Amino acid sequence: MVSEREVIDACPTELFIGGKWRAAEGDKILAVEDPATGSTLCEVADASPADGVAALDAAVGAQAEWAATAPRDRGEILRRTYELMTEQADDLALLMTLEMGKPVAESKAEIAYAGEFFRWFAEEAVRIDGGYQVAPNGKGRFLVMRQPVGPCLLITPWNFPAAMGARKIGPAVAAGCTMVMKPAAQTPLSMLKLAELMTEAGLPAGVLNVVTTSDSGGVMEPLIRDGRARKLSFTGSTQVGRKLLEQASDQVLRTSMELGGNAPLLVFADADLDKAVDGAMLAKMRNGGEACTAANRIYVQSAVMDEFATRLSERMGALKVGRGTEDGIDVGPLIDAKQRDKVKDLVDDAVGRGARVLTGATVAAGNGYFYAPTVLADVPKAARLQKEEIFGPVAPLTAFETEEEAVAMANDTEYGLVSYLFTSDLSRALRVSERLETGMIGLNQGIVSNPAAPFGGVKQSGLGREGGSTGIDEYLEIKYVAINVD
Repeated sequence: MVSEREVIDACPTELFIGGKWRAAEGDKILAVEDPATGSTLCEVADASPADGVAALDAAVGAQAEWAATAPRDRGEILRRTYELMTEQADDLALLMTLEMGKPVAESKAEIAYAGEFFRWFAEEAVRIDGGYQVAPNGKGRFLVMRQPVGPCLLITPWNFPAAMGARKIGPAVAAGCTMVMKPAAQTPLSMLKLAELMTEAGLPAGVLNVVTTSDSGGVMEPLIRDGRARKLSFTGSTQVGRKLLEQASDQVLRTSMELGGNAPLLVFADADLDKAVDGAMLAKMRNGGEACTAANRIYVQSAVMDEFATRLSERMGALKVGRGTEDGIDVGPLIDAKQRDKVKDLVDDAVGRGARVLTGATVAAGNGYFYAPTVLADVPKAARLQKEEIFGPVAPLTAFETEEEAVAMANDTEYGLVSYLFTSDLSRALRVSERLETGMIGLNQGIVSNPAAPFGGVKQSGLGREGGSTGIDEYLEIKYVAINVD
């Protein structure tokens, strides 16, 4: 078995620009931290704005030739990337756990999930279609074609360091777009390794360029305003997304925004409680709660609240917290001290306003950024965590009486990414699903993410969709040709 040190040493640490690995301007470096210990894993190149421009230069230079590459060839590169990820899943999972903290089993599941985006879009590459139509008056013809939008700027978060990149790179490659990718400063290693694998799979120089940096705004804003990039795709907070949309408006860039969430999970009295508790554990604790799809507000009909709360508390309290590389660990650390302190502050605020602690609500001692899985009951509406995304292992419970009340509470947020609904009544399932103001719904299940399905939200949770048969549309422009037929 490969050791932790061997996995780190085998990972590239330089910028990837124009098909070559290179140091950052001035040899500036960025430390990558192990969130389970607080120690430095390694150092990677810390890009400057000039490095960002060089990456865009490479993407622009490669665009025409890449767009002209046969769709089958683009698809085969994605397929080979999927196969390489599958073959090296153990090493890739360990690398991810070291930089992000989640248990190795969860990291391995993410590697499989990320790989499926490459497999899915390998098949979509050869299905880009168009249209041919007789004009209504019969005197002309309409020819419709779909072509790559052009060089893309991609910005990904730290919580799913492989999957969020794959969800953007897969359709961009399939469509014939070149890219500048900026991964999160906390988790650059998974993306650097992915760039290496894609090169091995045959991706030409300049198609994917990766810049790691501690100065995201300083590096990316000039590229957004440059005028040569034609697409911006971002996954992250709504606050940052708003700023990026303002910047993108200068050049009227195509944008895809997968932003914050505040997911409600509704449990009705007629629900199968075994399924509801299992679903709540999945919806809440996937990735240790550090997910935009995490159940942030759990509303339970009062008739079953006590039983549900007892079962959920027992399950949450039994989870084993520790370093993700150790056997038997269920929950790893939060990503950094700032995130751990935010979770603590949200819990303290709720308790200070009257919420009851059923389990957890403690910061673990030691150097890592651990927080105990927590269940809170009787959480008041005024608590901050009813409005703010928790991004941690905290399940706030609130009782409701009627369907109307449940839907009103669920929709009482500026966000609209995903919601979860547990009921055995088909009519209620349809009624409530239609009324919930979210882009996705988990009906009697606690997970919605699937590469073959369109992922995205409404309201201030984002714009556009990633994955599914519509995912490639975000990277294609429609061109219409009018033909006169004499």
